[in-house]
Amino acid sequence: MEGKEEDVRLGANKYAERQPIGTAAQSQDDGKDYAEPPPAPLFEPSELTSWSFYRAGIAEFVATFLFLYISVLTVMGVVKEKTKCPTVGIQGIAWAFGGMIFALVYCTAGISGGHINPAVTFGLFLARKLSLTRAIFYMVMQCLGAICGAGVVKGFMGKTRYTALGGGANSVAHGYTKGDGLGAEIIGTFVLVYTVFSATDAKRSARDSHVPILAPLPIGFAVFLVHLATIPITGTGINPARSLGAAIIFNKDKGWNDHWIFWVGPFIGAALAALYHVVVIRAIPFKSK
Repeated sequence: MEGKEEDVRLGANKYAERQPIGTAAQSQDDGKDYAEPPPAPLFEPSELTSWSFYRAGIAEFVATFLFLYISVLTVMGVVKEKTKCPTVGIQGIAWAFGGMIFALVYCTAGISGGHINPAVTFGLFLARKLSLTRAIFYMVMQCLGAICGAGVVKGFMGKTRYTALGGGANSVAHGYTKGDGLGAEIIGTFVLVYTVFSATDAKRSARDSHVPILAPLPIGFAVFLVHLATIPITGTGINPARSLGAAIIFNKDKGWNDHWIFWVGPFIGAALAALYHVVVIRAIPFKSK
């Protein structure tokens, strides 16, 4: 009986009280029930000898491969029809992109963090969430996965039909300037990366136990909403690997003329989201003595 009482006592003290919600949670630093991970080092050579490092890269490759395969194939299905009525339309394309991100982040979050996007990786690197070594490795694997995914779509569609349908390559639509396209990519990527930071915040995860399970949902939904808004402008990049994979396999002027926009825009948007997260969201409250 004494042993059971001891177990109960230890169990009661094992878990701290939940942090108050709302502004009260943000104003209490002492006794917090969450731990911020230490900033990642800039270089971490020891990672290169760890199997988990390469396993994470493989997960990013496979996830980006599947992402390009499903999303570009969906785009091809819509574009090949003369009218959008018999197709899933823009809404269906947006759901394909957002739904795949939701599913793939859920599947790979425990292995690599579920980035599937060089802009997301860049933003997390700027916020010191991962080392430069891992960030570069992730970006390389994401781009390779995207190229392979778009290549499989081309194999299914056939070179002639794939080329005629535009290959899912991103470009600035007629009636919009390059500045319009750049702005759309910056804001769209900011929405995505800001959502990633918010959905994976350590304080929120500690306060709301269901958040880690639901984190992929707002991320996928953000991708869906951004696609709804910007498909008519740029076809929606917000993911340099997605744009690069389609451009390389399509390999026509349409895919390369505005390609810089789909790297510069997402990286600026990711940097702004990282800056906002570090300076505003994670800022330590000022305490007067």
